[in-house]
Amino acid sequence: MANTTAVHGFELSPIVAGLWRIADWNLDVRQRVRWIEQALELGITSFDHADIYGGYRAEALFGEALKAAPGLRDRMQLVTKCGIRLRAAEKPYRINHYDSSAAYVRAQVEQSLRNLHAEQLDLVLIHRPDYLMDAAALADTFTTLTREGKVAHWGVSNHSSSQFALLHQHHPLVTNQLELSPLQMSALDDGTLDQAQQLRARPMIWSPLAGGRLFTSDDAQALRVRAEMSAVASRLGISLTTLAFAWVLRHPSRPHPITGSGRIESLREAMAALEVQLDAQDWYAIWVASKGHGVP
Repeated sequence: MANTTAVHGFELSPIVAGLWRIADWNLDVRQRVRWIEQALELGITSFDHADIYGGYRAEALFGEALKAAPGLRDRMQLVTKCGIRLRAAEKPYRINHYDSSAAYVRAQVEQSLRNLHAEQLDLVLIHRPDYLMDAAALADTFTTLTREGKVAHWGVSNHSSSQFALLHQHHPLVTNQLELSPLQMSALDDGTLDQAQQLRARPMIWSPLAGGRLFTSDDAQALRVRAEMSAVASRLGISLTTLAFAWVLRHPSRPHPITGSGRIESLREAMAALEVQLDAQDWYAIWVASKGHGVP
């Protein structure tokens, strides 16, 4: 099993399993238990959720598996997110909006604990930056829920470097979950990955395969990137999936990429990236293909 890595006393497996689409996998409880066991056997011990995933159903589907096989809980890290009020049949908000108020964060943390049949969440992220966030008040909420033993660590997702810094000055954050892929590279230039290195707070990376666009899109950027990556992958004897994860992992912020597939083979391809030594020229060749021009 791959070793977990600790930063500020916090541990995640090098590759994280994302459960965004678990409701679409159509697995019964026994199959969900087996899927978790197989992920753990590969060395993937961290599982990424959000309260809104799967129309507010994803956590409960995973939790049913943990209830059926309670011994699994001690072998994993549970990550979830809150802060988006998403309209749904049972939640008739006028519009989708963000909420980082103490009452809402507490309510969602406690609901996630019930959904996941867990006594504590290893990591909770504020899912999107709330423009009405009172950083000091939210930090107090973090402190209280940590003191109560409900949440071990806190972080954010999709926050700019200044938004991260504002909250981090009031309460320590262990990660910023960001989008990064050969087709979406803004995190390389917007300061968020620089900040992650500065603070040694390893980022989590969502959509390293660009939501599948890397394999299916026929726009000019995707065609350039796929052609370049296919050539590199062929030379290295690896799959495009493995190369995409290796490209993300090459960044010195030491990111934790998140998978999005229910296929165990896809998880295996992601883990294979840990063995790839991608040199700087191959990394930049993919960057050039994505940008459509050479380095400045």
